[in-house]
Amino acid sequence: MDVNMFPSNGVVEDPTIGSVFLAMILALGLSLIITKVYQLTFDGERYSQSFVHTIIIMSVVVSVVMNVISGNSGVAFGLFAVFSLIRFRSAVTNAKDISYIFFGLSVGMTCGLFKYDLAIILTVVGCVIFYLLFYLNYGKGKDTQILKVTVPENLNHEQLLDDIFKRYTEKHELRQVETTNLGTMILYTYAIRNRPSTKDKELLDAIRERNANLKVSLTYMDSAY
Repeated sequence: MDVNMFPSNGVVEDPTIGSVFLAMILALGLSLIITKVYQLTFDGERYSQSFVHTIIIMSVVVSVVMNVISGNSGVAFGLFAVFSLIRFRSAVTNAKDISYIFFGLSVGMTCGLFKYDLAIILTVVGCVIFYLLFYLNYGKGKDTQILKVTVPENLNHEQLLDDIFKRYTEKHELRQVETTNLGTMILYTYAIRNRPSTKDKELLDAIRERNANLKVSLTYMDSAY
């Protein structure tokens, strides 16, 4: 019997154990490629091995789920209700991580529908796009920083640092003013964006000359994407 490994319509009426197993193996192999690209392009703060394992497992499981629900709307709605109860233990804070989850799910779904050629193409093209976006650093925005400056109460006025900001930053915005050290100090919190030529040390040194060499801190927020 002639068995076409890449069926044109992508759906098998009565999937055999062999065809389901082949779909799982292909989903596993392609998800390994996806997770390898994820490791190469990861630029967040908290790397999670569990997240990598989740992508692989979800891809394989979804390939089987697609065999179960194919052509059966009742089962599809039932499984949708079950999966809607599932929650990640920790929130996914990186938007790119979410896209990798959908990437793995899509590959698993495609394998589960026995569209093996489409699954391979999707994996190759998707991985190339992810890697090129990472390599070219495409779409990177300007960093936003949180600047906290402690000022003696006798020097307290909101325009104290305006000329420094004009020289070193493209934008600054006063976010918070509070008293510290029993009211003898004022703590200013600013959101700033430095000029491309600005070095952090130069900015901090200029502020320290103005605030009597009291504490100054600069915290980097996530880059704008």
